[in-house]
Amino acid sequence: MRAAILPVTPLQQNCSLIWCTKTMKAALVDPGGDLDKLKAGVEKAGVTLEKILITHGHLDHCGQAGMLADELGLPIEGPHQDDLFWIEKLDGDGARYGMEAKSFTPTRWLEHGDTVTVGELTLDVIHCPGHTPGHVVFFHEPSRFAIVGDVLFQGSIGRTDFPMGNHQDLIDAITQRLWPLGDDVMFIPGHGPTSTFGQERKTNAFVSDYALS
Repeated sequence: MRAAILPVTPLQQNCSLIWCTKTMKAALVDPGGDLDKLKAGVEKAGVTLEKILITHGHLDHCGQAGMLADELGLPIEGPHQDDLFWIEKLDGDGARYGMEAKSFTPTRWLEHGDTVTVGELTLDVIHCPGHTPGHVVFFHEPSRFAIVGDVLFQGSIGRTDFPMGNHQDLIDAITQRLWPLGDDVMFIPGHGPTSTFGQERKTNAFVSDYALS
């Protein structure tokens, strides 16, 4: 597996391009905007886009996913169906924030315990509600690598003051569903630099072992 981070939208959201080095088949995770930039990144990597993966229904993560899927004829997998209400209001949210966005219907909603494939890679789907009720994380166990969207950041966690957000659900998702994957797991967050679960367990002001003790 290889991965590249392509920040998009005024919110500098980390869209991830991941691909299977054996087949050179790829997926874009959370293509929220700046589609020309994303298509250029795909071309530069020399890979073939196979699908779009979505962690959650917020504007900066999936506002233009449907537009890209329509243009390139790609399936969209994710998020969990509990984020349907967010996806249904993308058009209005886009207008409100001055960003072009379009509602869409995923080809496949994802559940906790599902898997998604990219080329010959298989990633586990982990439902991690709290930031949004339908947020999912993608985990590639052989590479010890996760794409966590807005669940966890270097030094912080996702906001829970949005509609249907829940702080305790988020803490529980991180500690009960992410930490058991192992301290050595490197993750790409939805914004900002990468980190590891072990580093966050040591230093994160919200979910470190010390903070929660």
